[in-house]
Amino acid sequence: MIHSLLFDLAGTTVDCGCMAPVGVFLEVFRRHGITLDVATARGPMGTHKREHIRLVMLAVADQWEREKGRAPTSADIDALYAEAEPLQIEVIPRHVEPIPGFVEGLPALRAKGYRIGATTGYTAPMVAALAPLISARGWTPDVLFSASDVPAGRPAPYMNWRAAMALGAPAARACVVFGDTEVDMQAARNAGMWAVGVALTGNEVGLSWEELQRLSLEERTFYREKASSRLVAAGAQVVVDSVQELETALRRVESLAG
Repeated sequence: MIHSLLFDLAGTTVDCGCMAPVGVFLEVFRRHGITLDVATARGPMGTHKREHIRLVMLAVADQWEREKGRAPTSADIDALYAEAEPLQIEVIPRHVEPIPGFVEGLPALRAKGYRIGATTGYTAPMVAALAPLISARGWTPDVLFSASDVPAGRPAPYMNWRAAMALGAPAARACVVFGDTEVDMQAARNAGMWAVGVALTGNEVGLSWEELQRLSLEERTFYREKASSRLVAAGAQVVVDSVQELETALRRVESLAG
């Protein structure tokens, strides 16, 4: 029996297309003479933001060495992260709108007795900026944990475990994790929980809600299939287009659970 629902934030429940983080990574590396393509900037999305920078740095290490005359170091990663955090906090207020249909569907979920939590690759200072803004728009989880609240962010299971404990979940298998990135799915499976991938509104597609609505049927199908395949490969047991399909997702999980 499902007890707790654990939702990612950017790309899953707010900020369609996961726009707030990607712009910051592009800007921070640009300041140091490094040109990122969007796919590289988006690649590690969902991880702790310092880890995200570290993984991007691995991908552009040759470019960094040509620009700086030396290989990147841990100190360089720390310095970029120190630049990124205030930028991220500054950008967050422009990307806080809930994904359409999510807030509207919360009362029905709560009426069924589900406990509702949230986890995020954002750090505690970023969450401090974000939480009151989304709460004002109707999205207030029972518990919310950031990547800096635990020993390691995704794909480690710790945020999911901590949320489950705080919500009083009787078992990991009584929890369903919703997310839009590969590491969301990996963290859910590493925690022993059900993994539901959100294909169209998240990082794998990277389009705003308005841009999604302008897609042709063929384009929408292409993006859905591409994102779904990546999420399933990362561990998703169920994939939906967006959190507008929560009831459908939960029915599918219940059928898998028997």
